Amino acid sequence: MILKTSRLVLRQWRAEDRTVFAALNADPEVTWDMGGPLTRVQSDAKFDRYVSAFERHGFGRWAIEDPDGLVAGYAGIMPSPPDHPLGPHVEIGWRLARAAWGLGYASEAARAALDDAFGRGGRAEVFAYTASDNVRSQAVMARLGLRRMAALDFSGTHDGAPWRGMVWVAAASDRSLTRREAAIR
Repeated sequence: MILKTSRLVLRQWRAEDRTVFAALNADPEVTWDMGGPLTRVQSDAKFDRYVSAFERHGFGRWAIEDPDGLVAGYAGIMPSPPDHPLGPHVEIGWRLARAAWGLGYASEAARAALDDAFGRGGRAEVFAYTASDNVRSQAVMARLGLRRMAALDFSGTHDGAPWRGMVWVAAASDRSLTRREAAIR
């Protein structure tokens, strides 16, 4: 299964993507918001989680192919870990190679992933969270029409380091309202 936007293709991961995925996760500029670069072993484990999510749940983080057919990053939803402070939920996330920043790919890919989650996936809501200093992700969340839910902010650890998440929520009912409002304008 694939998702197509006007410029991008979102597809499941292939074995040959492992190297480009590792390069994405090794870039300190790309990974600063989650504690810095991953080792190859950590990146491979994350890659395996993403592949496994599609096999087990029918959804996950999609590989994003740019107009040239190159993997520019990923976007999509993942189930929360069993011990997550917010309880069971799905969370949308994205990460793009530095060369793909500023082109609108994160918003475009995340919108397609949300549409899939609400449509084919039948989800009622999807959470998003980021650190307070990650203004780029916060801007994407705003462009997607997610609602800030400060009451759900949480603290935890990410790869052993303390981390505080600011939470936004996308609801299927909000999406249809936003689309209707946009059609009227």
